[in-house]
Amino acid sequence: MSSIPLSESYFFIGLAGSGMSAIAQYLAGKGHSIGGSDRQFSSTTPPLVQKQLQEMGIQCFLQDGSGVSATYSAVVVSSAIEDTNPDIVQAKALGLKILHRSEILALISKSVKTIAVSGTSGKSTVTAMIFHVLDYAGLSPSMITGAGLVSLEKKGKIGNAVAGFGEWLVVEADESDGTLIRYEPEIGLILNLDKDHKELTELNEIFTTFSHHVVDRGKTLIVNDAHPRAKEFSAGREFDFGSENHVGVQGTDFSAIGTGIRFRVRYQNELVRFDLPFPGRHNMENALAATAVALRVGVSLKTISEALSSFSGIYRRHQILGTFSGITLVDDFAHNPAKIAASLRSVEAFTEGRVIAWFQPHGYGPTRFLRKDLVSEIKGALRVSNTDSQNDCIFFSDIYYAGGTVVKDISSADLVDDLLEEGVEAHYFADRKECAKEMVRLAEPSDCILLMGARDPSLGEFALYVKELLENLK
Repeated sequence: MSSIPLSESYFFIGLAGSGMSAIAQYLAGKGHSIGGSDRQFSSTTPPLVQKQLQEMGIQCFLQDGSGVSATYSAVVVSSAIEDTNPDIVQAKALGLKILHRSEILALISKSVKTIAVSGTSGKSTVTAMIFHVLDYAGLSPSMITGAGLVSLEKKGKIGNAVAGFGEWLVVEADESDGTLIRYEPEIGLILNLDKDHKELTELNEIFTTFSHHVVDRGKTLIVNDAHPRAKEFSAGREFDFGSENHVGVQGTDFSAIGTGIRFRVRYQNELVRFDLPFPGRHNMENALAATAVALRVGVSLKTISEALSSFSGIYRRHQILGTFSGITLVDDFAHNPAKIAASLRSVEAFTEGRVIAWFQPHGYGPTRFLRKDLVSEIKGALRVSNTDSQNDCIFFSDIYYAGGTVVKDISSADLVDDLLEEGVEAHYFADRKECAKEMVRLAEPSDCILLMGARDPSLGEFALYVKELLENLK
């Protein structure tokens, strides 16, 4: 395998973003000189992520062109960075090479034995599960993902990247920015294929290319047999996973145990019980995916079960923040129609009262693109009883705007109007704090407040605000 010369140094524009910070941390951990800028960095009151990056030896600069110098081998950007960005302008003036994040990820993945986790839902969770299992088994893996592991965050780390000493790298492979088609992994994993940032026809082409990059090189492709579009890519049943007898890794006897789940996994002649401290049937699928990969690497089924029982989850992926005066608070990254429906059904499984959901759409383009699907999936997932006071309901706040040139021709209020026409109890509050107060006011013991949204770095702070309101209930 090729390797990235240690002499290579990189400057990341938008360094604080989850995807960019993960790559930067991995490269820094492997001995590369790394710097970067971000809009949220400050010379006077640096945010936590800036401090965490600096502690790793990563230089952090304001996004004003001052940090970009001829000492860097290349500048790394994401699709969100526009040509008018001061750092881009400076990089071009210096004649520096400009790489998309997908290009640097491709370089990394070709230098080590890579496990590429793909799909439109569940990638971060499964990537974290695989890393946790391999680490538990003593294989010292590396990881690049989009969300922080709770176990690593408790140690004061960002938690979305690890530069291990072992031969395996587990990476979250993104289909939305072209990263996926650049991978040539040792093990490729396809979890699902649902309409998200792109139409299904375009997504199918991307995943087809990815599957060929794996299979045509004689490597291992593992797919979710329980998902109708994912199973079409199957290249063999030995490590495919699902609930049917014909798959290599089969999940059976699923049951919800409070806010956790229990099931059994069959592989060859073994049958082992799994207990996970997370709700939802989709988390059995996630665990089966991680199990299939770990089995392929050589970890025993018993060890995998032991490892996953101690998995503490990832930040804002169906994270249960506690129960207060009988009201459970859950914070989740769900943002596309399929993820929102799965998240709603997961909390419904352990909620005796009603689900009071909140969703902040991200991006005007994605919201416009997914409008009909969002309305359809939310309507289908929310429960309706004979008593209006027992109906599940959903609240919306304004669409998150990340910057750049966009057409603002849709609002969260439009989604609420659509849902009201469908007979769904939906509410719109422009002010998030006022929205939080109203949700807490409506909530009663045995209810669950479910917060959903992505990309906005202040969502964690908002969840803590709701938690504080619940803690102050009398």
